[in-house]
Amino acid sequence: MSVSASVSTATAQGGSTPGGSAAPPNSAKATKAAAGIAALAAIGPATWGTTYVTTTELLPPDRPLLAAALRALPAGLILLALTGRLPRGDWWWKAAVLGLLNFGAFFPLLFFGAYHLPGGVASTISAVMPLLVAGFGIGVLKVRPTRRTLIAGLVGVIGVALLVLRGSAAVDAAGITAMLAATTLMALAVVLSKRWGRPEGVSLLALTGWQLTAGGLVLAPVALTAEGLPDHFTGANVAGYAYLGIIGTALAYALWFRGIERLPASSVSFLGLTNPVVATLAGLLLLGQTLTPWQVGGLVLVVASVLLGQNLRRPQRR
Repeated sequence: MSVSASVSTATAQGGSTPGGSAAPPNSAKATKAAAGIAALAAIGPATWGTTYVTTTELLPPDRPLLAAALRALPAGLILLALTGRLPRGDWWWKAAVLGLLNFGAFFPLLFFGAYHLPGGVASTISAVMPLLVAGFGIGVLKVRPTRRTLIAGLVGVIGVALLVLRGSAAVDAAGITAMLAATTLMALAVVLSKRWGRPEGVSLLALTGWQLTAGGLVLAPVALTAEGLPDHFTGANVAGYAYLGIIGTALAYALWFRGIERLPASSVSFLGLTNPVVATLAGLLLLGQTLTPWQVGGLVLVVASVLLGQNLRRPQRR
């Protein structure tokens, strides 16, 4: 990463410039701009919260890897066609690494964990991502987490647990391992994306397309070998895949990556907690589920964690 990018990252993280002078105080306008970026970035995990409902109501059953491949590869190829840009230099391997972390390895582990664990257990494990990002940030970004970040991370885990866990939740060692591995990979991807930034003159859509294509190329042969294609696709199947690919993947990840680029990594990681919140609300509205008082309390704690975890400093300009 260039010296100027390093300075910008340090400033965005609330640090100081190499000369030792403190970052300029945030104005109300800068804080408002950062809040707008955070709100847009939150659309990503918010749409991921609708994945469960979409999968159960619209997609063919028992083909999670196919769903993952059709989420990533077509969206990636479309973005490549629209932007007309391919990686250059070391961005060939960087895009491959990020594509593997965000999609190629993350999606299979996520679906494996989801199929071997109750949704509540899986969501609670994924809620540790802000704490993992804080840990990776120490070594990769040289940024030590604040006490506020750690407290917000713990509040988020407790809130998600209250929101989604049930007393009869089963524990499967393989599922827990897969879910923890998936969450760790995504946390590492957030930190590496922050560290590497974006190539000069390359649009965010192009960078997103590189990663989706790389991950999709890993997923496609695995899905076809392990699951194959269904005998036919219904209109509901096509609509479900289109929604997941266009809205839940291409658009959602572009906004998510934009948030990573312009906000502190810790702030972005807390936005991921909107995923179980939206998943719960979607079940409430679309599947006729109800909320217990404990779940309402968990919902309040999760929202408090997301707000407490935001460090809305001056956004980084690209």
